[in-house]
Amino acid sequence: MMSRRIFALFSLFLLAVVSFQAACAQELSRSTESALDWLKKMADAPRRHNYSGTFVYYADGHIETSRIVHKTDQAGEREKIEVLDGSPRIVFRNNDETQCYMPESKRIYTEKRWFRKFFPDILPLPFDNVDENYSVRELGRERIADHECQILSLTPRDSLRYGHKFWIDTETGVSVKAAVVNGHQIIEQFAFAQLEIDRQIDSRELKPGQTLIADDWKTTNLLTSILNEGELQWQIKSLPAGFRKLVEMKRNLAEKAALVDHIAISDGFATVSVFIEPIGKDVPSPVPGFFTSRGAINIYVRTFDDNKITTVGEVPLETIKLIGDSVVKKN
Repeated sequence: MMSRRIFALFSLFLLAVVSFQAACAQELSRSTESALDWLKKMADAPRRHNYSGTFVYYADGHIETSRIVHKTDQAGEREKIEVLDGSPRIVFRNNDETQCYMPESKRIYTEKRWFRKFFPDILPLPFDNVDENYSVRELGRERIADHECQILSLTPRDSLRYGHKFWIDTETGVSVKAAVVNGHQIIEQFAFAQLEIDRQIDSRELKPGQTLIADDWKTTNLLTSILNEGELQWQIKSLPAGFRKLVEMKRNLAEKAALVDHIAISDGFATVSVFIEPIGKDVPSPVPGFFTSRGAINIYVRTFDDNKITTVGEVPLETIKLIGDSVVKKN
């Protein structure tokens, strides 16, 4: 009887091992070509289609509504995004040049974007190594804002990154809905409530109105200087698996008196920024530790040799800390 019991337990153990291995093999399997084609279609869509509509952002119980107008032609892309809830903000974009109008303070911030991240234009190009870090799968179809959509899931291959879901217009590839997820939990979500694709857009819809054109507005130009490899005195000594450095920069950020060093890294989809700035003698010492932002953005602060190192990104806290703790001065 004892030998039968041991054999039964051993058989159950083997069955559990086989089931676990099968589950892992399914989880770590390569993305399908058709799913990657949908992802590419979504990434290309903002360069190929006009669209306008109203979308809703949801995170941590907070809801924010915005209106967008996007036009593409031989001159490139132009866009206007107006936040309709809370403090008014209006962003105008001409290709990579952006102007952010803050009507309450009558301030304008101009900046050249170094990375695309405005819904629904949220995929980097190219995204060559997405499949190395995520398993991309088709999950069926669903109707969103009167558009037939293909649902895609991006399941992370480890715990260093969040998962994603996209609802993609089947005809044009425009993202109608997007969610960042951690397991079954939705961390943040964008979704169009109303969307028109490929309508004719008058250029006047993409320019500041008369109320935004006044002499008493103050303009701040946020400049970015791209550096050559090795120019920055800082480095990330050990990058987490799947991440690579995108660019090193010096930037004059808003409310900062001196230029800030900036290292940007990515895993092919998620981005993380590291900002290094000297701690001024008359400035209170920064409080180290974790700081939360709304949605998927996490923040980690540490000090090193009278410098404040701030790591910000749309990845879990453990990943933010791994990156932030790996920042060192070059020998």
